[in-house]
Amino acid sequence: MASKILSSVLILVALYMGVKQGWAMVSGKPAMMEMFAKWNVGKNGMMVIGAATILGAIMVVIPQTFLWGNFITAAGILLIICFHLNETTAASAERLKGVAIELPFLLLSLLIIYLQHPLAKNIS
Repeated sequence: MASKILSSVLILVALYMGVKQGWAMVSGKPAMMEMFAKWNVGKNGMMVIGAATILGAIMVVIPQTFLWGNFITAAGILLIICFHLNETTAASAERLKGVAIELPFLLLSLLIIYLQHPLAKNIS
């Protein structure tokens, strides 16, 4: 029972973070534009990544698409981690700081997969 409650809370946190970050990308927030510009990703590319982020976050909530939503979310986080590691203009410490910021979100997706969807047993 406690794992279902924990899983539910973590899924809601992942939904909030995914929609928040995805919307920041889709709407072209200046901080996102600046970050993605460093990686030579244009506004359209950023919007596609943002839409995929939102889609993945919503899919995590639905038991039938739970696993795929987590895969999409984790893939987006890994993409951003790769962008950070591939930066040529930043110092090593700055690149690793960017990776360190993204790592907890990747681990959150993996933890949610491990705990499974709280309603998964009720699906036929």
